[in-house]
Amino acid sequence: MTAKTAFVTGATSGFGRAIAEHLLRDGWRVVATGRRAERLQPLRDAFGDAVHVAAFDMRDDDAINAAIAALPAEFAHIDLLVNNAGLALGTAPAQRADLAQWRQMIDTNITGLVTLTHALLPRLVEARGLVVNISSIAANYPYAGGNVYGGTKAFVTQFSLGLRSDLHGTGVRVTSIEPGMAETEFTLVRTSGDQAASEALYKGVTPITADDIAEQVMWLTRLPAHLNINRIETMPVNQSFAGFHVHREA
Repeated sequence: MTAKTAFVTGATSGFGRAIAEHLLRDGWRVVATGRRAERLQPLRDAFGDAVHVAAFDMRDDDAINAAIAALPAEFAHIDLLVNNAGLALGTAPAQRADLAQWRQMIDTNITGLVTLTHALLPRLVEARGLVVNISSIAANYPYAGGNVYGGTKAFVTQFSLGLRSDLHGTGVRVTSIEPGMAETEFTLVRTSGDQAASEALYKGVTPITADDIAEQVMWLTRLPAHLNINRIETMPVNQSFAGFHVHREA
């Protein structure tokens, strides 16, 4: 049987790297993308011709389109798109936030995601494939400092539902995966490499791992073609819903 092909963004670390590895071990071909070419090469070294790597920035429309146009014939038929690339920057409240960081999150988490998805949709329709968008519980539950990051993930969740509606009748399935606290490089990126902040966040907690999310993606790929999972919201047991907070005047 001919191997199926997955296109995984943000495959340099964290969820994306784990998802790519799980798919490859399951016999898939994988187009692995990310900004850092040196982080993609180990996948090629480990899995050989089953991997095609493409280094580009999700904010660069021309680079996205060029990478897709340059896909080798054996990787051109896309059965699965995993929109994983994204980031959070900063923890300041909105009134003190860095506007450049807001724009980078919007350009990466929203604009880049829709640009890539739009380019690959004809191939996914042809394959009657699967789109998995990595969102976040931040899409559904606000928290101080989450501002634009949460807004971008709310877009991803709603965009997933919109895709599902528009793709009605094509056989293409769409799922939004919405993880809670997960221990990857996420917090280091958000805090500009503050290792102490990352360690403090996860201290005493058993967080979600990248492999946990990769296993969810694998489960989706193994479902019968007539089933669609609209959303998967996952938290570690140590995490639950915060109560409302009230500010009282002195």
